[in-house]
Formats: sequence, C-alpha cells, structure tokens
Amino acid sequence: INAEYMETAASNMYKDKTIRGFCHLYSGQEAICVGMKAAMQAQDSIITAYRAHGWCYMMGITPTAILSELAGRRTGCAKGKGGSMHMYAPNFYGGNGIVGAQVPLGAGIGFAHKYKEDNGVCITLYGDGAANQGQVFETYNMAALWKLPVIFVCENNKFGMGTSVERASASTEYYTRGDYIPGIWVNGMDVLAVKEATRWALDYCRSGRGPIVMEMETYRYFGHSMSDPGSVYRTREAVQEVRKTRDPILNFKSKIQDLGLVSEAEISTLDKEVKKEVQKATNEAEAAPIPDDSEVFTHVEVGSYKVRGPDPSIQVTMN
Repeated sequence: INAEYMETAASNMYKDKTIRGFCHLYSGQEAICVGMKAAMQAQDSIITAYRAHGWCYMMGITPTAILSELAGRRTGCAKGKGGSMHMYAPNFYGGNGIVGAQVPLGAGIGFAHKYKEDNGVCITLYGDGAANQGQVFETYNMAALWKLPVIFVCENNKFGMGTSVERASASTEYYTRGDYIPGIWVNGMDVLAVKEATRWALDYCRSGRGPIVMEMETYRYFGHSMSDPGSVYRTREAVQEVRKTRDPILNFKSKIQDLGLVSEAEISTLDKEVKKEVQKATNEAEAAPIPDDSEVFTHVEVGSYKVRGPDPSIQVTMN
C-alpha cells in the first residue's frame, strides 16, 4: 500500500502543478514490483521503463526522495534533475524514458553478471507497447546465444498509450514471443503468483540455461501518463470493474484475512501509518528547495576531447 498511496500523492501533486512534465503512474500494477522484489536476491538487478515509481520504492528509495524528485527538488534521489523517468538506486538501473531502449541495456547488465560470475540475474521489464520493437527481438537473440541470466518481463497492462493490445499486436500472447526462449504467463494482479513465478524464473536463469520471458498480465488504473485522462479508449466502468474484482491489494488483503494472518484492526492501523508516512513525505517534498542554478554545471563530464572524422588528417580539439 506504500506504493499505492505514494502514486495517489503524486497524482494530487501533479494536479496542483507541483509536479510538472511527464508522470506515469504505476497504480494497479503494484503486485509486480512487490512480488518480484520479494523473490530477488541481493546480487540481482533490475531495469525498467518510465513507469518506475513503484520499483524505485521497492529498491530502497524513500517516498520523500521519490516525491521530491518528481517535484524537481534538491532533496530528490537524483537531486531534482531526473524527474519521473530517471531515478536510480544500487542494482536499479532506472527508469528509462525511451520506449524499449532498456531491453538491450538489460541484456548488457545480464552480461556483466555472467562476466563477473556473481550469480546475479537482471530482470528487464518493458510494456506491451514496446513488445513489437525490433530491438527487443535482437536482444532476445543475443541473450539466447550467450545464455545470459536475464528475465525479460512484459508488463501487459492492456494498453500501449491509448491503443489496446488487440489493435497493436497480431499475437497478444507475449510470453510466447521469445520463440527459442521459453516463456511463462503470470497473473500480474496476484502478488503471491508473481513471487513464486519469479522465484522459479530466477532459479532457471541461475542454473546457466540462459534467459526466459515472463508475461505479467496486469492493468493500469490511470491513463498512460497524467496528461491522459484514460477514459477515451476505455470506459470508466471498465476501470472500476477491475478495481472492484481484481485489485491486487484488496485481493491480498482478503487472502491474509481469510487465513487468519491479520485482523481488520491491524490492517487499519497499518493503513493509517502508511498514509501518515506518505503525507509527511509529500509535505517534505513540497517544502524542499529547487536546485540552485549552479547545478546546471554539475554531474556533467568536462575535459579536452579530440573529435576525429573519417579523414584522419582532420582533427578538432574541443575544450
């Protein structure tokens, strides 16, 4: 519920114009980041697309640092320079703004795990909207040839921006797209199913058998980004039906209550604590200063470079 309330806070901050620019919310898809992280080991890594706030939290970034970054504040995890799509943490390689571009990078991270022999696996996530790109299939080929420890995860939330998967893909069974790479389908709205499927996939990759494809079937509650009302290409009733019958948080709550693992009073107490924590983070983010103008010139590599053209006799030195 931390990720859920954090995304609700981000939505409100965007509407108040505290957050500007791009902002893609993860609401509805929380079971994926929570379940997968629960199965990961310390040496494993992850890279994802721009719908990354839930993963940021699961990889150790605090709500204050995330909301501050979204608001472009100095206390953000990237000092207010990265915004919604560019946040990082140990073994978390973003947040990447270019659709599908993180997939070949994920293979590179998997190659590093294999080269260093650290028994790590790279979880590489992308959406159904990126699943038809050529670079995805080129990466599949390299990963299979080199038997890289990579889990390619298609987060199928049913819409690539405003286009349904049925209109965009000749085959919507994304877990079968690997051809020579085995794939499995997972209910991405069930946190326990996600955890167990991920545990199995990690064991598979660690065994040296190469990559695997996972399709996490899920659903996003908000539009593609905050600038998209999300009600033009689907009805509000359709969204409410998913919230009512398939919501990952409500379903998990029901399971643990039915098993007698937690009481309604304990859930209520936890809910209040998390709301209080997120509200505190929101207040801190809104009160934090924006970066000083001098920050424009920090974290930028400088030096003397030689630029060589196709004619070796022509060289330009840049200072």
